[in-house]
Amino acid sequence: MAKNSLPIMPKAGGGALSKVIWLLVGVALLVLVVKYPGDAAAFVNGVFDLLGGAVESLASFFRGVMQ
Repeated sequence: MAKNSLPIMPKAGGGALSKVIWLLVGVALLVLVVKYPGDAAAFVNGVFDLLGGAVESLASFFRGVMQ
């Protein structure tokens, strides 16, 4: 059997299909930010709050391990 066990998945690289997909994702994000700036900002703030909470939890864990 071939090394790539999932033949459906595109290989890493700069194929035309992957460029088109990334372009569509970028355009979709731009449209969302332009049409709904308040909702987009709230989403980004929520993501940063989640990441900040995760970092604080990890720091707290490692502080507890070190004692």
